[in-house]
Amino acid sequence: MKNNNLDIGFEHAICYSGYREGQSPVVGVFPSYQEIHEDLNILKENWKLLRLYDCSWHAEFVLEVIRNESLDLKVMLGADMAAEEANYNCPWGANYDEKALIANRRENSHEIDRLISLANRYPEIVSSVSVGNEATVDWTDHLVSVEKLLSYVRRIKAAVKQPVTFCENYVPWTNKLEPLAKELDFISLHTYPVWEYQTIEGALDYTKQNYYSVANHYPDKPVVITEAGWTTCSNGRGIHPWNASQEFQATYYCELLDWCKEADILTFVFEAFDEPWKGSEDPHEPEKHWGIFTIDRKPKLVMQDIYAHL
Repeated sequence: MKNNNLDIGFEHAICYSGYREGQSPVVGVFPSYQEIHEDLNILKENWKLLRLYDCSWHAEFVLEVIRNESLDLKVMLGADMAAEEANYNCPWGANYDEKALIANRRENSHEIDRLISLANRYPEIVSSVSVGNEATVDWTDHLVSVEKLLSYVRRIKAAVKQPVTFCENYVPWTNKLEPLAKELDFISLHTYPVWEYQTIEGALDYTKQNYYSVANHYPDKPVVITEAGWTTCSNGRGIHPWNASQEFQATYYCELLDWCKEADILTFVFEAFDEPWKGSEDPHEPEKHWGIFTIDRKPKLVMQDIYAHL
């Protein structure tokens, strides 16, 4: 896929967030350099490209480890956008007052500064940057206007050499995000059949529909998938418990990668490791179980042939 002087095609790519038991970006307890080094030594065996979600100490340690340990890994670096507008459509609540929104806008500007700084400090590692993640979809709890995202994109493009994207659910790309798409170097979409009550039998076809609804809308713009995966456990919140399993995850992963290789589509699998900080306190909360490795870094079914030594 070669457009806009970019060469974006299939690569072994994965979303990485290394938070372990007792760690969380919410409370500011980050994985250590040593823990991230352990994770990347696992991931380097099968992947070449990582996607990061923010520009916190977590991201900085990842970039330091890759450089210091001479790992053959590249990174899509993301900015973590906080809500700049209240969103009364968010099911779990995003009704922020103006004082909180003003503070969030200030912090978002600082986050963009950190993104620019890290992209320029690690130009041999950061291969692309994203101005945010799921900040415009109807249900988001961190809503940012398209106009504000446009200003952030222009600010970033004026300061870094890497291509710039935005990561979002497939739905907004064919309507409200058209002005943003014009400014981006490539489009990044998310597709989750299991969140939309699809069974494993129709999951890949559903993913293809999601992808081509966007790719066909922008025939002259590269389109990649920055999140696609299958959870292995659910308490029923948004996903039927019977529709979450390691067997289904393995099936979806293999079918997804076979299609993406054939179609030459860059796709970041979601995600590397289970993250216990996510979602509710319920240990069976689906948000906690998207990893293809468990929280103790053991391979799930989909990875057991490749990582039999772990």
